[in-house]
Amino acid sequence: MEFAELIKTPRADNVVLHRPFYLAVEGTLCLTGHHLIFSSRRQDNAEELWLLHSNIDSIEKRFVGSLGTIIIKCKDLRIIQLDIPGMEECLNIASSIEALSTLDSVTLMYPFFYRPMFEIVEDGWRSFLPDQEFELLSSVTDEWRLSCINKEFSVCPSYPPVVIVPKSIDDEALRKVAMFRHGSRFPVLSYYHKKNGMVMMRSSQPLTGTNGRRCKEDEKLINATLRPGKRGYIIDTRSLSVAQQARAKGGGFEQEVHYPQWRRIHKCIERFNILQESLIKLVEACNDQSHNMDRWLSKLEASNWLTHIKEILTAACLAAQCIDREGASVLVHGTEGTDSTLQVTSLAQIILDPRCRTIRGFESLVVREWLQAGHPFQQRCAQSAYSNGKQKWEAPVFLLFLDCVWQILRQFPCSFEFNEQFLIMLFEHAYASQFGTFLGNNENERSKLKLPQKTMSLWSWVNRSEELRKFQNPLFEANSLVIWPSVAPQSLQLWEGVFLRWNRPSKFLDEAHEEMINIIKYNKELQAKVNALRRQLAEMETDDKM
Repeated sequence: MEFAELIKTPRADNVVLHRPFYLAVEGTLCLTGHHLIFSSRRQDNAEELWLLHSNIDSIEKRFVGSLGTIIIKCKDLRIIQLDIPGMEECLNIASSIEALSTLDSVTLMYPFFYRPMFEIVEDGWRSFLPDQEFELLSSVTDEWRLSCINKEFSVCPSYPPVVIVPKSIDDEALRKVAMFRHGSRFPVLSYYHKKNGMVMMRSSQPLTGTNGRRCKEDEKLINATLRPGKRGYIIDTRSLSVAQQARAKGGGFEQEVHYPQWRRIHKCIERFNILQESLIKLVEACNDQSHNMDRWLSKLEASNWLTHIKEILTAACLAAQCIDREGASVLVHGTEGTDSTLQVTSLAQIILDPRCRTIRGFESLVVREWLQAGHPFQQRCAQSAYSNGKQKWEAPVFLLFLDCVWQILRQFPCSFEFNEQFLIMLFEHAYASQFGTFLGNNENERSKLKLPQKTMSLWSWVNRSEELRKFQNPLFEANSLVIWPSVAPQSLQLWEGVFLRWNRPSKFLDEAHEEMINIIKYNKELQAKVNALRRQLAEMETDDKM
């Protein structure tokens, strides 16, 4: 298919662009296969807007006489308005944008056509391989091994080719366990706690069904993670009633009689359409211009967004507490083990492991616990808060995770090497990007699409020194301790940087941030002078003694 076939009117002049807090600008609108490009004609202040079609969530058309207006609502939550003279031109442009922003084939998306203008110093596709992770693990324990059982994605289609499992469990046993777990997602290592040797594993639900089916290999596998005489905790991210209902469909949970050394705790975390509805309500509340306090607070509460944040953080803190304070190993799962499970395992690691609070450590966490672990980004991020078509699989699971990280970052502003902009950038690229990193639903699909050969990795761009500067937290001081966030309702706040950034001017926030960086820079200069003077003084005292 040629993109030209979908573009009925490639260019329109005298178009007026409206955005909140900016003056209206007149210019030319151009449509290409992947971008909507607006450029102003003003000599004194030439302005350009490049918008990826894949970032467009929905469009609305309005007409007053022959003047047409297109309102474009984006997946990154901004709203822009284009006034286009001529009804036919406006209709043509609107239908072209609709067609180009809803392309069915992944291979027609921009990452397959994007050619970087920067020098590639690092191949991001090879930056965080399982072998490197295993090397770090091997330096502290020899109880685990790399299994290539899933080499051709033949055992579990949503797992990576290589996984870390207990050394005492062979591949034959793993095959049997895979048949006993939903989607064949058998328990694999998620995190090893160096301080006490406890571990966190993740999987999907066991297929116990109504007649209480069991699998001795499964019992042996998860018991292999226990120390003699110690108990473990299974954190099930479903309510007890949902887990019990799952048995009727062939699923279920680990029964005490077969797992006597494990205590099961249910921590209900919502999923799918409930989360999508929550995002839609929250964004609607944030865009409400009525300036009525009661209305704003009741809409914010009705969205339940902060309740979801609290539920996820509470479960993550529980997992971290079991490992660090109780000295117990943990297994986390829900139904599939691709959504709430990953929120809990990755947030628990941010609480426990200082490496995950560095830029590269966090990137590695996203690769390991989200991309390689099979979170279906293509399905979950297909639509954002403005889409009219409701499909079954969309849910802001990754955005909720990033919001939880921001809540912890806000409570511990000096413990993270990265800043809020880094998290916002990841949110934007998960929904629409020129990079191939978040395409596909698992490693199997990415391999079939040949993404490492045909597209550029987000990490190749982010990890260049000129980009990294934008994402560094000027307050960062390495903190090797476990950090315990407060999950009290009073401690949780609306993430304004995502949900209000298009609804308020950012000038003063930018100035304040600039001032903070200057103060920290000046402080470092003064500290260097103090150190130099101390050295001078010490030298003079030594000379006097001689």
